[in-house]
Amino acid sequence: MEDARKATQPIKGRGAASRVTGRFEKTVRQGEDDGWGSVYDTSLDGDDAPPPHPDTHVTEERARSVLTRNQSPDVGFNLSLNPYRGCEHGCVYCFARPSHAYLDLSPGLDFETRLFAKTNAVERLREELAKPGYVPETMALGINTDAYQPIERRYRITREILEVLAETKHPVSFVTKGGLIERDVDLLARMAQDRLVSVHFSITTLDNRLASRMEPRATAPHGKLRAMRTLADAGVPVGVMVAPVIPMITDHELEHILEAAKDHGARSAGYTLLRLPHELKDVWREWLELHYPDRAKHVMSLIQQMRGGKDYDSRFGTRMRGEGPFAQLLQQRFKKAHARLGFGHLPPLDASRFIAPRKPSPQAELF
Repeated sequence: MEDARKATQPIKGRGAASRVTGRFEKTVRQGEDDGWGSVYDTSLDGDDAPPPHPDTHVTEERARSVLTRNQSPDVGFNLSLNPYRGCEHGCVYCFARPSHAYLDLSPGLDFETRLFAKTNAVERLREELAKPGYVPETMALGINTDAYQPIERRYRITREILEVLAETKHPVSFVTKGGLIERDVDLLARMAQDRLVSVHFSITTLDNRLASRMEPRATAPHGKLRAMRTLADAGVPVGVMVAPVIPMITDHELEHILEAAKDHGARSAGYTLLRLPHELKDVWREWLELHYPDRAKHVMSLIQQMRGGKDYDSRFGTRMRGEGPFAQLLQQRFKKAHARLGFGHLPPLDASRFIAPRKPSPQAELF
């Protein structure tokens, strides 16, 4: 396993700064310098010890199934599909990071550098949609990890899935930080005419410098707004999720993000509070100490005030919004801005048009 030392400086282009140990790992290796420079000292500056620049490695895998059912009462979908595992966007606050521990990989650097592409996703999707008992409902595409992360440019799995959903008239929704979604505006616009698609853009900050440190390979804030306008002008229903709201880091931007999104065609809006499940609390604390050492304790204090004195409270009903005075203030601010800007709701999607795909046949079509 990789060295588990705490990082002393950030890695340019990456959100996490170290390979935080996963909760299922039984062995931790600790590097010790034997005097011959065998352990890399990240505290050094200059050409003698440049900071590491880990490459992105993608493993192509054959999935046994691709559709996932969700039973959480505070999540607005029951059915989801994730074309990729891990996410190169590198958002340091990503709630999905702990899922990499199930692969015996680090929720830190591994989550954003060791990715998995489900190259047979379209094949499995067709099989599942063709089952006699399949009941269509809105499918959330790319919820755990972003369907429009950078490796989608090469693999095009999301595009192929979208083509199947358009063909079968299956409703689909997106939450994305990737401006690459503009590439598929042709399909999205056609699906929107039949009320088969909606898109929410996740915007955490409008500050480019902060975004480059906090979500280093996600589309820059102005790029997200541009993509939002492109889709809205094409007739695709778009909304904004201010996610996550982080006390003393991004909370002051709440109203500005809502205003910018409204100006770029967003018709609905929501927000979620920073969540720190499992190993994510360690990734986050490390990032805070590296980038905001002067306020790290205050930020964590406010987070714990909204989480019943803990880093995280997983209870349904409170995990997305928190509780206590600071959480109530955020909720009040959001409600006022939501009403002032005239946000509404995106139209419900239509599952009644669904046409099951035909099962592959060794015989050619007669007609």
